[in-house]
Amino acid sequence: MKLLRGQQPRLAPERDTVVTVGNFDGVHLGHRQLLQGLLDYARSHGLDTAVVLFEPQPREFFMGAAAAPPRLYSLRDKVIALRDMGIDWVWVLRFNAELAAEEPEDFALARLHGHLRARHVVVGDDFRFGARRRGDLELLQALGREHGFTAVGTRSFIAARQRVSSTAIREALQRNDFATAEALLGHPYCMSGKVIYGQQLGRQLGFPTANIAIGHQRWAVDGVYRVWARLETDGERMPAIANVGVKPSFAHLGPLLEVHLLQHNPNLYGRPLIVEFIEKVRDARKFDSLDELKQQIHNDIATAREAFAGQRTD
Repeated sequence: MKLLRGQQPRLAPERDTVVTVGNFDGVHLGHRQLLQGLLDYARSHGLDTAVVLFEPQPREFFMGAAAAPPRLYSLRDKVIALRDMGIDWVWVLRFNAELAAEEPEDFALARLHGHLRARHVVVGDDFRFGARRRGDLELLQALGREHGFTAVGTRSFIAARQRVSSTAIREALQRNDFATAEALLGHPYCMSGKVIYGQQLGRQLGFPTANIAIGHQRWAVDGVYRVWARLETDGERMPAIANVGVKPSFAHLGPLLEVHLLQHNPNLYGRPLIVEFIEKVRDARKFDSLDELKQQIHNDIATAREAFAGQRTD
């Protein structure tokens, strides 16, 4: 897979493509149905596949990260999921005031049909684009008839007796219904990233953690969770407990995903870690003293160990 960054990347496909555009937050079953259709069309017509993503997501730009809907996936997780599906090209466009003001005709003709050499465009049933959200499937089809490409829309995908959407998954996670989230995603909800050096606070408290920076967006999970952790290069799942978000007692450190492994503590610095969420243990709260915090962490670990007892790791 080739990754394009910036508004005017120098690299471009050498042959025509089938293209889709969207946020793809979660890369859930509905997204996967659309992407599989993209891949099937490309194979049967001798084309490359291309996906256009926005970063930040448009609603984060217009509403601000604190007010926008919580994120399911980081940009990194989206790109990895698209790569693993077999997508050839991913173009990450920075969503800013200039892009928000771009007329939909310019976006379709210069970016999709022009830079990406789109011969066929596939979009979701609620897709809107361009200034004032004026662009839609009907406009794409009209432009295609004039400039030599086709465009189609996809229908919603139904799973667990409901329409699969990023919104439905967020709602499931926020009510701690991980079974429904998994049914809509097609796999357990995960976050991932490279382990970084933190402030060593967990180690000082007697509970070393692997820390992953998660940016300043709102996330669909927040608090303390029972999780499985595994390295991207090793399929072994390790029982763990994780804290997601800003810790009220250490708010100055910013948002993190912190993972404490329950059985052993290998050196994970600089290595990509995947964290698979199982259930919520408790909400985040501020503690009056370090002793109170340490006791609560002891309690959280005991709760997680009890729940893991008898579970398989394969």
